Amino acid sequence: MRKPILFVLAAALFAAVATVPVNAADETAPAMPAEGQPAPTFTLPSQDGTQISLKSFKGKWVVLYFYPRDMTTGCTIEAHKFQDSLPQFEAKHAVILGVSVDSKEMHQQFCAKDSLTFRLLSDTDHKVVSAYGSLADHNGTFMANRNTFLINPKGKIAKVWVKVNPPESASEVLTVLPDKGTSLKSAQ
Repeated sequence: MRKPILFVLAAALFAAVATVPVNAADETAPAMPAEGQPAPTFTLPSQDGTQISLKSFKGKWVVLYFYPRDMTTGCTIEAHKFQDSLPQFEAKHAVILGVSVDSKEMHQQFCAKDSLTFRLLSDTDHKVVSAYGSLADHNGTFMANRNTFLINPKGKIAKVWVKVNPPESASEVLTVLPDKGTSLKSAQ
């Protein structure tokens, strides 16, 4: 008689534990904004300390890319691809903004070391990274996931790339960015 009762109790305990969320913090994190939604607004310091606001780019395309860490292999590759393509983005009236949780001093070092001329924004309190559904907890260290958002000249999310491949990120954005106007080109 004891074995069946213990079995029932063990099964009930297992069922109760299985329904408890593993990371309750994820349930309260903002969802990633979807295409067509207004882009979450922000003001963050850039590598030179200048406060950069999304609203100041109304009328332009904004490539907002989130990356984990300055001066790491993947992040350096991705930054170089955006830097190399900067004239093409500028010709299409697009601004590139990179965002990580690193300090503006780390961004200064990264820009100086790798000759980066576009803006890197510092989100040390994780508010913007979180607002874009891109905050990740890597064994207790919080950083941005590698996601890219294309924001149209009216301030809406036009396209989202999740878990991007660093060598291809810039070219994928350029593929859909229109030469002029506010409608995206279809990706081939």
